[in-house]
Amino acid sequence: MNWKHFLLAILAASIASSFTDWLFAGVLFHDKYLAYPEVWRKELRQDDTGAITWSMILGLLTSAAFMATCVIFNIHGYRSTLEFAALVWLMVPLPLTITNALFIKLHPLIVVSHSLGWLAKLAVAALAAGWLLS
Repeated sequence: MNWKHFLLAILAASIASSFTDWLFAGVLFHDKYLAYPEVWRKELRQDDTGAITWSMILGLLTSAAFMATCVIFNIHGYRSTLEFAALVWLMVPLPLTITNALFIKLHPLIVVSHSLGWLAKLAVAALAAGWLLS
């Protein structure tokens, strides 16, 4: 394995996924967060820098774990990594997001937005893996 390509894939996926997070969690249906304001932490309404920083760190961890899994299980090429990303999405973030919405008051469009955001994040990681880990 080429460590330089591995680290570059993590970095590229992390940077690109920060833009997908911004789009799907910050811009798309942004007004729908106000549908249930009591759900959101009051301190985040004034300053969400800490939450955004932690979110970006966790995005980096997601990219690194995805790349490591591709290497460990010898998943390479665009098709295989994209299929793997779709399966991971179906296994973890989609059911988790929907289950959370069943118990937490979230606007349905926020659930759609976050679910698609996770799919985009994993697709970006898959594309980076397909490009740099082959």
